[in-house]
Amino acid sequence: MTILCVIPARGGSKGIRRKNVRSIAGKPLLVWTIEQALNARSDLDVLVSTDDAEIADVARRAGADVPFLRPAALALDETPTEPVIRHAIAARVRQGRRPDAVMLLQATSPVRFPGTLDRAVEQFEAGGIDSLVGVVPQPPFLWLSGDVPFAAYDPAHRPRRQDLDEASYAYRETGSLYLTRTEIYERGGHRLGGKVGLFVMDEREGTDVDTELDLLIAEQQLKWFRNALEAKDAEL
Repeated sequence: MTILCVIPARGGSKGIRRKNVRSIAGKPLLVWTIEQALNARSDLDVLVSTDDAEIADVARRAGADVPFLRPAALALDETPTEPVIRHAIAARVRQGRRPDAVMLLQATSPVRFPGTLDRAVEQFEAGGIDSLVGVVPQPPFLWLSGDVPFAAYDPAHRPRRQDLDEASYAYRETGSLYLTRTEIYERGGHRLGGKVGLFVMDEREGTDVDTELDLLIAEQQLKWFRNALEAKDAEL
C-alpha cells in the first residue's frame, strides 16, 4: 500500500504568530511531525503543503518533499483542511503517483510516540476500514449544555472511575492523525467516510498547540519524551 503523508503548514496563524516555525524543545514545531513521519517503518511519502517560502525551506531541510507552494485561495483563515489534501493528491496524480491512502498529520499536534504511525498503518491495513481517526479515551463524566444542562451519565448511579469498562468511555478526536483511502477524498471530499475505525492514542499524544499555554505544555511533553528516548538509548 502506498501512503501519501500530508502535513499542512500555513504561514498565517491567529493564536500564535508563525507557530509552525516557532522553536519548541529545540526544533521548529513543524519539524517534530516531519521527523516522526520520516522515521516510520511504513515508508510514507511525506509531503508538506504550505503557502509560505520560509516554512517550505524549513520542511525541505528536515527532509520532507515540498513540490509546490499552496495557492493563496487554499491558505485563508476559513479554508478547510480537505481541499488542501485534495490539492496534494491531485499533485501526486499528475506525477503518475496516485496513492492508495492518505495520512493527514497536523503539525500542531507534535507529540507522537515511536511506533504510533506504524501502529496506525497496521490497524488500517488489517481492519478492512476506509478511514481511521486518532482519538483519546474520555470518561463519561460529561455535561451537555442547553436550557437545562444534563449529564451524559446517570448522576444517581455515578460509577467509580476504576470500575469503568471500555464500553463506558467516549472518545475525543485528537486532530493529530487521520488515515483515509484516497477514493474517500475523491468521492466525498472528506477525511472520514465509509467504514470508520477508531485509532486510540495515549492521552499525552492528544496535545494540540493553539495558544501560548498550549505551546508551553507541548514543550514540556516533548522534553520529557526526548529525555526518555535518550535514557533508553543509553541503556542499550
